[in-house]
Amino acid sequence: MTITRRSFLSASAGLAAMPVLRATAAPLPREADIVVIGAGAAGIAAARRIMAANRRVVVVEAGSQIGGRCITDTATFDTPFDRGARWMHNPDTNPMIRLARSAGLDVLPAPSGQKMRIGRRNARAGETEEFLAALVRANRAIDEAARGKLDTACASVLPKDLGDWAGAAEFMLGASFAGKDLKELSAIDKARAQDRNAAIACRQGLGTLITKLGEQVPVALSTPASRIVWSNRDVSVETQAGRIAARAAIITVSTNVLTSGAIKFGPDIPKRTLDAASKLTLGSYDHIVLQMPGNPLGLARDDILIEQSNSTRTALMFANIGGSSLCSIDVGGSFGRDLSQQGEKAMTAFAKEWITKLFGSEVAAAVQKVSATRWNASPFVMGAMSAASPGGQLSRKILTEPIGNMFLAGEATHETLWGTVDGAWESGERAADAALRKIGALKDEPADVPTQSTKKRRAPRQQGSN
Repeated sequence: MTITRRSFLSASAGLAAMPVLRATAAPLPREADIVVIGAGAAGIAAARRIMAANRRVVVVEAGSQIGGRCITDTATFDTPFDRGARWMHNPDTNPMIRLARSAGLDVLPAPSGQKMRIGRRNARAGETEEFLAALVRANRAIDEAARGKLDTACASVLPKDLGDWAGAAEFMLGASFAGKDLKELSAIDKARAQDRNAAIACRQGLGTLITKLGEQVPVALSTPASRIVWSNRDVSVETQAGRIAARAAIITVSTNVLTSGAIKFGPDIPKRTLDAASKLTLGSYDHIVLQMPGNPLGLARDDILIEQSNSTRTALMFANIGGSSLCSIDVGGSFGRDLSQQGEKAMTAFAKEWITKLFGSEVAAAVQKVSATRWNASPFVMGAMSAASPGGQLSRKILTEPIGNMFLAGEATHETLWGTVDGAWESGERAADAALRKIGALKDEPADVPTQSTKKRRAPRQQGSN
């Protein structure tokens, strides 16, 4: 019997060698109507919206490929797999699914359930029902707490009688769903997460999709923004390849990057914004991918499996991905973070230990090749998905507030679809609309005409190339 799955964004990435998808040979433009920082889902969505309004846009991306937290690895194994985000959601309303089909990519429903393992056997029907009941009670307790006046930690309101199912329930609702343990997760943020049961996969990979959707977008890769000078009239974005003068900027970097100081601002961005971002730090979620020819685990294509665990030192398996020999062992939360810090060797050792515990010692010998993501070590992302700390849910709305002519986007700015590619895409379109209104590019707003003093503040055109 399978378990009804509340799907999640399994965000993780790594520093594995992958081909550069696009290099920028032309000189970096010195002027644009709007400059976008980051070529992930939010940045590409914003840029496409701006281009549709016939305005000049430039996207600067610190990494060597388009995608952000959506990276499809086609080099490590003989089949593509997503190192980061894996699912899309809400097929009736999600524009990305329509765009994927239009781009000639294959989209298909993700697995509809999960299998439960108890030691070296599958859970019986009655045991599965017990776990489902435990999940329902835990979710109900969190939802009830979210209706209170004070935002509390999810862990503080869990029923005390979850018994043998406590570890698995906490893993599924916390580390697996948000990349954080329930003691670090806001009950309101968890409760407000829009239902994500109808998960959709892209057979060629979500990273492939984002790259495809960004093909016509002017992106400067390997070009991190180092400093942004801003006002209520214009912005200037400084990079190693030169400076871009623009009327507005859309910033899609993660909350961890925003608070790290990697990008300097002049003047400093408001303390209110930084405080909000600090309450929406990224959780930890990684994939440990094992190549296991011959299906030694005896699982079906795209099977998802969890275990009855007495702690959150556990994992989720996505087996035989797309009918291939790849099995992903996903780890998250504080355990996943600690494991990732120890490096790929420790991650591989845990994955082999975990499958041995569930399927016997002989299966570890079937592993031929391994690749582990380490999203937390990626300098241009620094984690997986955002998750509000207790008391921090209102911070998401704060991040949507304009900062002069700058606008923030990314999954952390979405109040209900946080932690998803869908939320990132929607946030990019929202920020693009706000920026276009600010510069008078939408018909319902007057043009923001630069004054002479504004023109003087703008960066001079410079020579140089990227």
